[in-house]
Amino acid sequence: MGMNQVVGAPTDVRQEPSLFLGDGTVRALMREHDWTTSPLGHPRDWPQALRTTVALMLDSKFPMFVAWGDELGFLYNDAYSVILGAKHPASLGLRFCDVWPDIWDDIAPLVERTMDGESIYLDRFPLTVRRHGYDEATWFRFSYSPVRHEDGLVAGMFCTCVETTNEVLAQRYRDEEHSRLINLFEEAPGIIAVLRGPDHVFELTNRSYLTLVGHRDLIGKPVREALPEVQGQGYFELLDQVYTSGQPFVGHAVPLRVQREPGGPLEECFLDFVYQPIRDQQGRVTGIFLEGSDVTVRKRIEDELREANRQKDDFLAMLAHELRNPLAPITTAAQLLQRGQMDAPGIVRASAIIARQAEHMTALVNDLLDVSRVTRGQVTMAKEAVAIEPLVHEAVEQVRPILDSCHHELFLDIEPGLYVLGDRTRLIQVLSNILNNAAKYTSARGRIVLSVRMDGGDVRIAVRDNGQGIEPPMLPYIFDLFTQAERTPDRSQGGLGLGLALVKSLVLLHGGRVDALSDGLGEGSEFVVYLPLLEPAAPVVAAEPDAPAMEASGLRVLVVDDNIDAAEMLATLLEMNGYEVRVEFDGASALATALREPPDVALLDIGLPDMDGHELARRLRAQPATAKAVLVALTGYGQAEDQQRAQQAGFDHHMVKPADLDRLLTLLASVER
Repeated sequence: MGMNQVVGAPTDVRQEPSLFLGDGTVRALMREHDWTTSPLGHPRDWPQALRTTVALMLDSKFPMFVAWGDELGFLYNDAYSVILGAKHPASLGLRFCDVWPDIWDDIAPLVERTMDGESIYLDRFPLTVRRHGYDEATWFRFSYSPVRHEDGLVAGMFCTCVETTNEVLAQRYRDEEHSRLINLFEEAPGIIAVLRGPDHVFELTNRSYLTLVGHRDLIGKPVREALPEVQGQGYFELLDQVYTSGQPFVGHAVPLRVQREPGGPLEECFLDFVYQPIRDQQGRVTGIFLEGSDVTVRKRIEDELREANRQKDDFLAMLAHELRNPLAPITTAAQLLQRGQMDAPGIVRASAIIARQAEHMTALVNDLLDVSRVTRGQVTMAKEAVAIEPLVHEAVEQVRPILDSCHHELFLDIEPGLYVLGDRTRLIQVLSNILNNAAKYTSARGRIVLSVRMDGGDVRIAVRDNGQGIEPPMLPYIFDLFTQAERTPDRSQGGLGLGLALVKSLVLLHGGRVDALSDGLGEGSEFVVYLPLLEPAAPVVAAEPDAPAMEASGLRVLVVDDNIDAAEMLATLLEMNGYEVRVEFDGASALATALREPPDVALLDIGLPDMDGHELARRLRAQPATAKAVLVALTGYGQAEDQQRAQQAGFDHHMVKPADLDRLLTLLASVER
């Protein structure tokens, strides 16, 4: 267009070259805008204050807008058009309230205050705007300033603003991450603390750390002031060393004694931890990061395992010792008999020694098996009404040999008419073990008192001796497996430390309890058993004595054992009692002999070299000639499952080595009958 056209068109904004001429999208829109519908009117009529403000705004790269006049006509620059979004360019020249109807309720009070002459500055002001067709949360930093006429009256307002939405969201994300990290820090199972400065001032601690040291006010305090009871335990010196040297320190199962409650005792715990130096940008140490874990439970378990392992080693050494003791006289007696130079009385003495010491070894093995069965819950109680008084006398008879050999005085003080519900055999075992223990730990010619009294709803059985006593630290463990008081040189009787463990287990199975009491070494000891009293007292039927063995009358017996000595010795004993015996050392030979000369009774070892005893039993049962023979499993395996397997294989009886000769002869006599 030419200048004549500009002059000839009074409504053309190009009459105002100083205002709208220049670069910029909004300037171009202003040049082409139809101002006849705008509350601002034609630019040529704008007052100087508005023109000056608009010129300043259009030349700025900072987001700005101007709202002018009674209806607050809206003008803005290129930078602000980004904030308007889809509202641009339709917002040019409209009323302020029509440009932002979605936020007008939020900003109208601010606009009113500005038009009253007040300048306003707000940071991170939240607004929910609709500029892209949907509501979005936004935040702004802005200032509203009044714009005045030459007469000083406010005619409009001027705004400079920056959208801080991304900044706010980023800060919110950082705050959430920080909060999450703090929560992780707080909830971490390990102990965590941050110490600052050469005095190691607590800056941060987590919940686990406070649980460790007792909940107390730590933040802002030097470690020596916060944890005074730790002084002298080496921790403060380690902190000083790490801070000075810059080298981390790693500790494993280090003991720490802390006072978790005010005025309370010091409690010991054990820690795995690391002191890691914290450095600034120049590499200087400014603090220490502590991370670790309370390993007290693990440490105690490890100590218990070490102690259990030590007890196991002691037990194995004790077992070897206890087995060698009877083996020595057995070996000596056997060697003397082997020479054939002994007279009849000497042979009798040697035989008695062998029998007595073999019986002692059998008792040791039986103790082991009993403890194994009890600890695995495989003991079945045959409970009945049991009178205590005869029970005590039977237990005394069992230990009479050791009492007499040690010349002990035994005093009985028994309240009559007391009954309990229990397994007679097992209760005798309990009392005999306690009496045996008292005899072994009491010097020769000692005094032992056994008393029985009713105590409330219980029967109280106490065995008191004036022996060597028990050290107080030993008392809580006296009933544990493999626990045994220190032996003295004058004690000839040993043991495996199983008797009292067995006592406790059997008493518990009867619903009772057992206590050990002692005033210390040299003061004697007392073991007290409490059993539930049975009321009313029930009569006890005395056990019938075993039927005596009948004289043999040519019963045919087959002995099968791959241990040649054991087989031949058993055969000799049976032959001496009048039985006709055949001996074989493997399954195939035994089967052939049995088919050729069918036995009345077959004593079969289980662990045979070619076929085991179970298979041999099945084959004997399958042959018509041997199907009705009495089969006896004679084996070293005596557990309940072993007896069950033997029964399933066809055995009639199960006996544990070494065989009880009286029981075996009684069994053979019953077969004859």
